Amino acid sequence: MKKEKLKLAILDMNNDVPNQGLRCIKEIVETFHEEVAYRIFNVRAKGEIPDASYDIYISSGGPGSPLDEGEWRQPYLQLMQNLWDINKADTEQKKHVFFICYSFQVICNYFELGEIKPRRNTSFGILKVHQTKKGHNDLIFKGLNDPFYAVDSRDWQLIQPKLTVFKRHGATILSLEKIRTHVELERAIMAVRFSEEFVGTQFHPEAEPVSMESYFSLEENKKVVIDSFGEKKYNEMMNRIDDPEKIELTYNTILPSFIQNAIDKVKQPVMS
Repeated sequence: MKKEKLKLAILDMNNDVPNQGLRCIKEIVETFHEEVAYRIFNVRAKGEIPDASYDIYISSGGPGSPLDEGEWRQPYLQLMQNLWDINKADTEQKKHVFFICYSFQVICNYFELGEIKPRRNTSFGILKVHQTKKGHNDLIFKGLNDPFYAVDSRDWQLIQPKLTVFKRHGATILSLEKIRTHVELERAIMAVRFSEEFVGTQFHPEAEPVSMESYFSLEENKKVVIDSFGEKKYNEMMNRIDDPEKIELTYNTILPSFIQNAIDKVKQPVMS
């Protein structure tokens, strides 16, 4: 008898802007093809929103302001609220959701976990991410170094956490951005576990080193980075791409751990 696959929804938040992230998410999901069947929903550009029948949801990064009041926003947040409510009900099968970068900012704003603010300058590159004490024990970071390295690309950030709101939701901060001793700026929150089933990162855990290296080796892409951030930043990034202890380890750890845990949990019988 053929076993039924779990359903996974990839929520494309890129607004039809060309990107590498969606392909990388698909490649990770496809490594679980024996257990998972997936479908992509173009949320921002086409208003495509899945229903609540999926077992696992991965909501991508994307450009622009996370405070954008596009027509997609209310249906998207209503879906997330529905999934949250399902998870709060003891009798129903839990829904597992991972939020990346733009989606992370949108959901943090929805839950009012802190201030979503534009950065003074764009954060870009392969940068250090520091785990909190809670992060050390979280399944998505198991096997990573502390600090670990991740692809960071953002104009916005979550700062000034409202710890009473965190406590009310049962949410925890899992990681923070690199320590900067030379500037007096608050460190941005880089990962949050909202609940056992909802988790998200400000960085891009789906970034895959081989395609990144080929993409940024192209002259036009190299020029964009150097013109925007300088040759030193470009060289630092290219040097870090090859290191198996940096983004390759992050790529092989975070999203695969989330998906495998979700599969394991969904397959467990629901307690009545």
